[in-house]
Amino acid sequence: MPDAAPTSPSSRPPHPGPLAAPAPVLRTDDTATPAWALTQPPAEARSPEAVARLAGLLHDHPGTIVLTGAGMSTDSGIPDYRGRDGTRRVTPMQHGEFCASTENRRRYWARSFVGWQRFSRAEPNAGHRAVAALQRAGVLGPVVTQNVDGLHQVAGSRDVTELHGTLAEVVCLTCGDRSPREALQRRMAEANPGFEALVRGEVADGSRVSSQIRPDGDVVLPDEAVAGFHLAGCLVCGADTLKPDVVFFGGSVPRERVDHVFALTDAAPALLVLGSSLAVMSGLRFVRHAARRGIPVVGVTRGPTRGDEHMSLRVDADLAPTLEQVLAARGRAA
Repeated sequence: MPDAAPTSPSSRPPHPGPLAAPAPVLRTDDTATPAWALTQPPAEARSPEAVARLAGLLHDHPGTIVLTGAGMSTDSGIPDYRGRDGTRRVTPMQHGEFCASTENRRRYWARSFVGWQRFSRAEPNAGHRAVAALQRAGVLGPVVTQNVDGLHQVAGSRDVTELHGTLAEVVCLTCGDRSPREALQRRMAEANPGFEALVRGEVADGSRVSSQIRPDGDVVLPDEAVAGFHLAGCLVCGADTLKPDVVFFGGSVPRERVDHVFALTDAAPALLVLGSSLAVMSGLRFVRHAARRGIPVVGVTRGPTRGDEHMSLRVDADLAPTLEQVLAARGRAA
């Protein structure tokens, strides 16, 4: 659940109140393979002609809005939540679970404290750079990302809306104070000096902590390590209710942020989906909205998506090489 923060009004939602649990939008009740994931893209979606059609469509619709998902950042070492069959790889912490108890927050922050050391070092991949280059060329317009890693901005993209927030900031659920994640990371390090070994991937008995970053930016830790972790309280009100400024599963995207993206979609000539299965409504609703408007909806991702029926073109291919081909075609046409 990772994204410098956008400067649009949608990036700063009003504080919802102490430990508020908004109506669910990001759901995790799909433990079985969903029906949409059992379909396969048509053979032409994997053909070279599909990429040529994509390049032509984007050339004809300059300023196309982009919606990106977890598949955008997998080449940067950040895994996605789902396999190609649509099932979840991990069960993330839910909003209500995080709010329910200090112990749940302790478990989250212990794992996130260790994972952040690696997550924050992730770098943009060729796909991020291609999006930024296509934006500079006028082919693409605003970027809306479901990712919380900030890699689009690092790659040079502008007009980025982080639909699910950013792991780089922290908000207090009690008083609403906001602060940089790095400042909290330093305070947690001071409160938990023994965790430095865990950051290096070691535990007391000489075994190793999993080095695999999970989609939330955390890692798996032994229960005994979590039990000894000391939370850092809010510097303003002292509560132990600090939370990364992201939308957890079971939470909802702030209304004004949703309205902002609807407005961007209304102003766009087409919508391009990159690396998202559209499994959650927070992204799918914009695809449906674009389809109702009658503008082209195109997608590039591996495997089926929940929004395939709304797409006029689907390219079943790896993101980076596909976008680089589109960029090269743009250069030839210029």
